Amino acid sequence: MASCFCYRLKTEGSRHDAKPIDVVFLMHLTGKVTSATVPPSPRSQSEILQSANLKSFSFNVLRTATRNFRPDSVLGEGGFGLVFKGWIDEQSLAAAKPGTGTVIAVKRLNQEGLQGHQEWLAEINYLGQLDHPNLVQLIGYCLEDDQRLLVYEFMSRGSLENHLFRRSSYFQPLSWNLRLKVALGAAKGLAYLHSPDAKVIYRDFKSSNILIDSVNGPVDGKSHVSTRVMGTYGYAAPEYMATGHLTERSDIYSFGVVLLEILTGKRCIDKNRPSNEQILVDFAKPYLTHKRTILHIMDQRIDSQYASGVAMRAGTLAMKCLAREPKYRPSADELVKVLEQLLELQKASDRCRKEPVRKQNDNKKLPHRVTVPTTTIHHDDELPVDSNLVLACRSKRDMSDAL
Repeated sequence: MASCFCYRLKTEGSRHDAKPIDVVFLMHLTGKVTSATVPPSPRSQSEILQSANLKSFSFNVLRTATRNFRPDSVLGEGGFGLVFKGWIDEQSLAAAKPGTGTVIAVKRLNQEGLQGHQEWLAEINYLGQLDHPNLVQLIGYCLEDDQRLLVYEFMSRGSLENHLFRRSSYFQPLSWNLRLKVALGAAKGLAYLHSPDAKVIYRDFKSSNILIDSVNGPVDGKSHVSTRVMGTYGYAAPEYMATGHLTERSDIYSFGVVLLEILTGKRCIDKNRPSNEQILVDFAKPYLTHKRTILHIMDQRIDSQYASGVAMRAGTLAMKCLAREPKYRPSADELVKVLEQLLELQKASDRCRKEPVRKQNDNKKLPHRVTVPTTTIHHDDELPVDSNLVLACRSKRDMSDAL
């Protein structure tokens, strides 16, 4: 869910004007929006609607596509209004029967809400010109009488929040590798928003605004991000909460909070936890800088999946994002670089762990007692070890542990 936000950016003599933007409840479809630089000056409504590379839908089409905006079609709700699930034919863009055609997310403006036509128009003005694989795309709109609707990509697997925090025997916890991929995909989306092509401050980066497009996790790290009008307590940077001043580094702080949630599997704020653990940032910070201590706060459901060195580096990255002084926080591009390295280190560690198991299984297939030139192998006895393999694995493990 989302709405507009508008603040100025002035950081270290670089980009000066972060533009207003509105992104929504995220989902996945197929259409691409041509990327463009955010317009430098205000434009009229007709100019915005004509220049945006978006489809114009009739109200009747969207009403039919969402089954007359039935309550059981609701995907979520925000300050802008309700978001509904619908179906359209990908070629003709006509309404399709449920379960056929292309799935869309339709956001309908609440006519009694605080947001109105100008916010709706601003969302088209900016989102219609942003294009990145890790951003959910606005693909169309409806402007008819007093009806204001926006049509977005639909993403089938829901939010990172749901995957991290739901507790049920029916659901497997999100694996460590997928958590790293989600973090990387979201960092890429954030890096694009902060780039000269977009000049956008996200403002409400949090786990519920990161959506996943595959049952097995994001493909090639493609988690997707969205924005909202106001920052959320627990995620918002301290300088923003204190002064209302917003910069790109405010987004980085929020990313650090989300990264903590990924590491621990705990919500950033939870009044049901013991009093000293209710605010995750305050509780977790002392544990983030050492390999042994960080293991105490890692999500126990994925205990055997991560290399300790990779977990420690991820904790260190979170710690840097949560720096009190904004200037000491990394940029979004730096987040992408570090997370790419961590993903490769984890893959190398996984290969090392799998190789001895494979060799052991191969040896167990030998007869109960076999004579080889230098070693006698018994089925259940200690197996000979390949010293070269041990050296390779140890060097990789030591490398990841030391980082």
